[in-house]
Amino acid sequence: MTNLQKERLDRYKKRLKMYYEAEEAVLLNQEYTIGTKSLKRADLSTIRAAIRDLEGQIESLEASGGKNKAFRFIPRDV
Repeated sequence: MTNLQKERLDRYKKRLKMYYEAEEAVLLNQEYTIGTKSLKRADLSTIRAAIRDLEGQIESLEASGGKNKAFRFIPRDV
């Protein structure tokens, strides 16, 4: 795995952790009021879609292990 892929994987894992925390916050309290102001957290379906996407990207990077390479093949008649 290249350094760029390792950095990307770390970034995805960090972001995934934040989405898990956001999901938990929404599940605990979707909407709340402080004084006269009412606040609503992000949409749960949007958070869950982002979690699924990040999990797929992480799984893809971990499974490839840096083996995704393109090769050019030129057929020749001998």
